[in-house]
Amino acid sequence: MHSIRRPVPEHPVSLPAVGTLVNEPDYAELVKEHGRERVVEAIRAQVAAERQGGAEASTRHDAVLARLRAGVAPRLRRVINASGVILHTNLGRAPLSKAAVDALGLAAGYSNLELDLETGKRGERAGLVGGLLTSLLGGEAAFVVNNNAAAVLLALSALCKSREVVVSRGQLVEIGGAFRMPDVMRLSGARMVEVGTTNRTRAADYEEAITPRTAALLRVHTSNFRVTGFTESAPLADLAGIARRHSILLLDDLGSGATEAIGDEPTVAESIEHSDLVTFSGDKLLGGPQAGIVLGREEPVRKMSRHPLARAVRIDKLTLAALEATLRQRLTGHADDIPVERMLRAPAEEIRRRAGFWSVKLADRGVETRLVESTSAAGGGALPEHGLPTVLLAIVGPASRLAAALLHGDPPVIACVESGQCCLDPRSVLKGEDEDLVDAVEVAAATLRR
Repeated sequence: MHSIRRPVPEHPVSLPAVGTLVNEPDYAELVKEHGRERVVEAIRAQVAAERQGGAEASTRHDAVLARLRAGVAPRLRRVINASGVILHTNLGRAPLSKAAVDALGLAAGYSNLELDLETGKRGERAGLVGGLLTSLLGGEAAFVVNNNAAAVLLALSALCKSREVVVSRGQLVEIGGAFRMPDVMRLSGARMVEVGTTNRTRAADYEEAITPRTAALLRVHTSNFRVTGFTESAPLADLAGIARRHSILLLDDLGSGATEAIGDEPTVAESIEHSDLVTFSGDKLLGGPQAGIVLGREEPVRKMSRHPLARAVRIDKLTLAALEATLRQRLTGHADDIPVERMLRAPAEEIRRRAGFWSVKLADRGVETRLVESTSAAGGGALPEHGLPTVLLAIVGPASRLAAALLHGDPPVIACVESGQCCLDPRSVLKGEDEDLVDAVEVAAATLRR
């Protein structure tokens, strides 16, 4: 009878102690740059990976360095927006003008944010842009908070808490990110009274719903969708007449806030003519930074500015500086220097020339393209049915793979896939980005040929 040999268990490879490694010269240099605690954590993670057989000891130092760099690599990165969506919410909506960017540098240091330089006494930060807003758009007074949802919440909290607000069922919108108007109203402490139906709400519906507990009528602009066909909505002028007869407020949430007529968007000036209070976003059609802008009669604006919630949603100094610069550009007739304005107004022939320039440059680098007529979108919930004629540059090749390669490039390029083609829309690409975009397309196309 033969004895059965049992396999001799392999002894695990001996790995150095973390405390020993961190004191070695190469790792000591990393400590100087990244700090001892972070280097120890990175070494520990690397050694654990080696113990599990998922990493090589020979590349330990490089792997630790890679871990350290990945941990502090910028998460917010510049991208080139060639999607054709101008106010792309995922990409930060409105790109700032050069004047607005320059203003950020001024505000980064000390400034007279809340100091009246004439009297030496404490000032109001909102006062820095209040005069510009009323001069540009009208209204008796203005106030600014950090976004339009906050402006609506503050208005309802300050002016309508524990009272009724009448709103059309067709305007109970979701404003993105699963935030819904009924939830905002509920949080404010106001009681929502729905009137009409999804597709038809008449002025009489509002008036019949008014009781002694009613504080306001609220119109919410359906920014990112339209209901068409058998529809009816009450004109703002009719709602204003009802509000005056019953001595209640008329609040208008414009959302996008067009400063001039474009498509079917209601303008701020038209709204102010009839409403007690108007709110809209600063980073949509205005072309400035994210902000919630309030314009209207002096008394309701004053009440909002004095409400405790105003402190929680107030605008910061950097946003205020960029907003002031943007408003000044519009007020002085330099709106064409604002990227959003320039993109919205760019004629199709100008875009065709730019796409053709890209096509020629890429042909010289061995990348085949073609020009395709299409439409761009304003985005950001503005002008949902108002397409902007454009000319796309379609890259010949597998669309999804090209789009992925562009997305993972440096800088990332956001393309659009249309009719099975990977396309780039010049309308949403900033001035000065042409060479970077052409380089990125060349690299992406080359990766697919490997």
